[in-house]
Amino acid sequence: MEKKRIHIAAGIILNSDADKIFITQRPAKAHKGGFWEFAGGKVEEGESAQDAVCRELEEEVGITATGIEPFMSLVHDYPDKALAFDFFLVKAFDGEPYGKEGQVGKWVAVSELGGYTFPEANDPVLEKIREVLG
Repeated sequence: MEKKRIHIAAGIILNSDADKIFITQRPAKAHKGGFWEFAGGKVEEGESAQDAVCRELEEEVGITATGIEPFMSLVHDYPDKALAFDFFLVKAFDGEPYGKEGQVGKWVAVSELGGYTFPEANDPVLEKIREVLG
């Protein structure tokens, strides 16, 4: 039986100098627990990916995105789930991001992202970040 593909929208939150990105750590009990990620979540039925990422950024890290643009789309299949991602660059926002849901969050230099473990689905986007922003 084919797995239903879950649509995820995530924001790559840049600081004002565009040399650091805000990342959060997945809860220990979650799928890929302890790994780092870009804030985001599931796109709801009838919602655009851009609307979803704006909603998720408010819910997860407490910011209101004011400058956002599409960055990359990809699909990834894990043994237990199939995912489709839309990543957005968040170049401007109101508020200061933090782990609003109790998760650890931090600003990391683009050049230091390789020192953090992300789920494998993020490999292509991390590579593009290094190419475009590195």
